[in-house]
Amino acid sequence: MAQLLNRGSKGFQEAISTETFVDKTAMIAYTNSLCGTKQKCLCVSRPRRFGKTMAAEMLCAYYAKGYRSRKLFDGLRISKDPSFKKHLNKYNVVFLTITTFLSLTHDVPELISKVKSDIEEALIVEFGKDIPNGDIYKALDFAYAKSKTPFVFIIDEWDCIFRERKSDTDGQRAYLDFISMLLNEREYVQLAYMTGILPTDLDMFTEHSMANPAELEEFIGFTEGEVHSLCERFGRSFEDTQELYDGYSFPNEKHVYNPLSVARAMKYGQFINYWNATETFMALKIYTDLKFDGLQDAILDLIAQGSKKISMNRARNDMSTFASADDVLSLLVHLGYLRYDSASGEVSIPNKEILDEFKNSVEVSGWPGVAEALAKSGIRKAPNL
Repeated sequence: MAQLLNRGSKGFQEAISTETFVDKTAMIAYTNSLCGTKQKCLCVSRPRRFGKTMAAEMLCAYYAKGYRSRKLFDGLRISKDPSFKKHLNKYNVVFLTITTFLSLTHDVPELISKVKSDIEEALIVEFGKDIPNGDIYKALDFAYAKSKTPFVFIIDEWDCIFRERKSDTDGQRAYLDFISMLLNEREYVQLAYMTGILPTDLDMFTEHSMANPAELEEFIGFTEGEVHSLCERFGRSFEDTQELYDGYSFPNEKHVYNPLSVARAMKYGQFINYWNATETFMALKIYTDLKFDGLQDAILDLIAQGSKKISMNRARNDMSTFASADDVLSLLVHLGYLRYDSASGEVSIPNKEILDEFKNSVEVSGWPGVAEALAKSGIRKAPNL
């Protein structure tokens, strides 16, 4: 059984020891402001390679009791915030990596059962064998009453069930019911931080997504100022970095970069397509080949450096049921393939790196009009790794 309760700071220690580390600890000031309030549950969705797990490990290192993490955060942005000392290492932290549970179980009911039993075992180790057996909610209530210390729940990759078990609607419903039962209106919950690719439709969660990151804009990816600093530190060309990896934009942060691609360009000094190192264009092709009126034309227009106004569907908990081209394009926003401008309601391809993925996808599909769209794009094809 992996350590689920107060697992400590090792993950975040490794992150800050990395050459390309960017200080995003100011996000903790925001989560601190939600602790013990009616808004204490938040879901932060962002694409692969955008630092979801690092943020989760950062929160674990900060909140978990039984550790002295102050030195770890000394000199980082959060250490200057008035709330820093108030919440530092003050809570019992339950850290759930749902992809791990999915890999160890055969179906969703078994996954839910294993999550419950593993939390219960962790509570017994921490609080003794008098923990109520067989009812995880009573066990958490008991632990809270005994310790007088509330719980912070960190759920990483919460939506993997919806991505990997797309047709199991009964299992998905049971899983959502479990999350709701575990966290909603529970006295033992001080904070719940959930991260994944998809937004959630669970009402108790405040949502921060690629369509509307709200207060967390600067923490979704690398900002322009952060990229400037990295380029200076590593002696890399800011112009080359901007050309390939800039492109996500929010109301206050107009230039947001793909963190993984920037970090690799800094480390290796090669300005190439790093997106396809973790996901091939075939993952995109699944959606671009769907048969909806206007979808093919819209994608060709986007490739030709155009934009399209859409009705932004929040694509909640579903990667297989679509009613329109707008539903597909909305999902591509959450997956990071498209940028969404909330002011205009338009989507566009964010940068050359992602354009390369679209070009590969439509070239393989052999659509009519592809040659014209590619000619209008005017963007060189980034070499593959």
